[in-house]
Amino acid sequence: MRPRWRRVIWIAPLAILGIAAFMAIGSEIVLQLWNWLLPPLFGWRVITFWQAFGILALCRILFGGHGFRGPHRDWGWRRRWAERWEKMTPEEREKFRERMRSRCGSFGPTEAKPTA
Repeated sequence: MRPRWRRVIWIAPLAILGIAAFMAIGSEIVLQLWNWLLPPLFGWRVITFWQAFGILALCRILFGGHGFRGPHRDWGWRRRWAERWEKMTPEEREKFRERMRSRCGSFGPTEAKPTA
């Protein structure tokens, strides 16, 4: 069996090459899509590979999530609000609904009030 450090020596450069290849392929896809769609549709300029790379990096920064959480993680705020809601009395719930309606408009299920 090989020592662990020998495996790491081969894995690290391969990982770096894989990341670089993934970024290059992604940039090329952005470049081709941009130059195929946007200049004919909107009259925008044709971009270079490095501009496509920058757009890809910007989208990753703005929309990528930075790897801090999975696609369905919400840091528990839904669970905390559900627990808080369960602890409220019906009067507190109605008061909360009224505050939300005053701030956000219609909120939650509304009960039909008699008109006569």
